[in-house]
Amino acid sequence: MAKPKLRNVPDLSTRAVPGEEIQVRVTPKAAKNGIVSETTGIRVAVTAPPENGKANEAVRSILAMGVAPSTLTLRRGQTSRDKVFVYSP
Repeated sequence: MAKPKLRNVPDLSTRAVPGEEIQVRVTPKAAKNGIVSETTGIRVAVTAPPENGKANEAVRSILAMGVAPSTLTLRRGQTSRDKVFVYSP
């Protein structure tokens, strides 16, 4: 079965600056995947549990809309809800 596509995804192209930190607040084990852009950062809800990096990989794949997921590096927040990703093409 295919993954459901995200709807109403905000334009995050302004945050895709090489070397720039992207502040993310994560909600694991959500009812459905979603993303909301705010002035202070980005809120991402993922259905994946916070076990063995599953939620981190789900967040990385959601944030990587239009770019390769490998270009997003998790700088801080491996086990925290507040994470910092860096875009490095």
